Amino acid sequence: MKRRKSRKLRRNIRNFLLLTLLVVISSVIGLYLQREESVANRKIDVVYKTIDTKKESKASMVMVGDALIHGTVYETAHKYANYNGYDFKPMLEHIKKITEPYDLAYYNQETILGGTELGLSTYPLFNSPYEVGDAFIDAGFNITSLATNHTIDRGEKGVLNSRNYWNTKKDQILARGSYSSFDERDEVIVKEINGIKYGFLSYTTYTNGLIVPSGKEYLVNVYDKDLVKKEIENYRDKVDLLIVAMHWGTEYVTYPTSEQKEIAKYLASLGVDLIIGTHPHVIEPVEYIDDTLVIYSLGNFISSQVGVERLTGLMLSLDIKKEEYHGKTTISFDNIEGTLIYTARYNGFIVYPYHELNNNILNGYKSYYDKYSKVVKAYSDKVSVRSLEG
Repeated sequence: MKRRKSRKLRRNIRNFLLLTLLVVISSVIGLYLQREESVANRKIDVVYKTIDTKKESKASMVMVGDALIHGTVYETAHKYANYNGYDFKPMLEHIKKITEPYDLAYYNQETILGGTELGLSTYPLFNSPYEVGDAFIDAGFNITSLATNHTIDRGEKGVLNSRNYWNTKKDQILARGSYSSFDERDEVIVKEINGIKYGFLSYTTYTNGLIVPSGKEYLVNVYDKDLVKKEIENYRDKVDLLIVAMHWGTEYVTYPTSEQKEIAKYLASLGVDLIIGTHPHVIEPVEYIDDTLVIYSLGNFISSQVGVERLTGLMLSLDIKKEEYHGKTTISFDNIEGTLIYTARYNGFIVYPYHELNNNILNGYKSYYDKYSKVVKAYSDKVSVRSLEG
């Protein structure tokens, strides 16, 4: 009897323990399933961290100086055209192969392109044929300065003829500094190349004593601090790169005057990125003023002036670099290199880079190379000059 009771007690205990174990297991399983459901239904917030990367854009640029078209130059172009019009392209053929690939190519149109209908003329009151512009466009030039001391040599009619010509080429070249109205002068023209927005302005400090008609100051941009400040402010927040051409300085002097330096500092203070100087007809140094690159004078590109220093010019090339980082845009210049060029005055006014010269074209060209290379680099070690080996 006692054994049966003992067995029954053990059986009850065992059943109780089994039941308890089942309850525990069921509870654990239930809790697990509730957790999985909760995880499945829970909204998971994923935070994406933006990595602010630096964005770069680049463009190439080349610049040359004065197209000073004396009578002997356009008469030679008349011969190249077999006396039927004017052809300046043979004079630029050695330069074209250098300049054509660049994104931006600048030159200074020293003499007014008033066309043959006004009668062509040489120094001291110039007027040149439209075919000059055609040749430069053909060689890849797409920026030109029109504000020079010779802009109003042939009066208002010369300027209007010139402006009409350039306006027919506005899809190929940006021509600034001389206009047919105030509205045309005040138009803000923003161009873009390789993602870089740029603007271009042009001024002269001289008109050779010729008086700009009152009320028609748009005919030529004569340098004035207030006008310059106003125009630069109209552009500065609309472009990445702001270029200003300055016709300034003293003729035939290979260093900048105090006035040039003063103007350059003022333009730099207004946020100009690149200042391109012309007028002295000889090469002057290149330097930086803070972040502003200043070319004091590119010298002549083509002319009939006498003397190696006036027939030698500077062709300056560089890379424009735009960087965008943390909402800020900066412009800088890399690979600043000068190439000396020479107009063969007695050989059809063909313009040669110095590395294509020989003593038959210019006797003693190597010594001239050394001389003018030193001028280019006198103010800055950030500028190199292309070697005679090319």
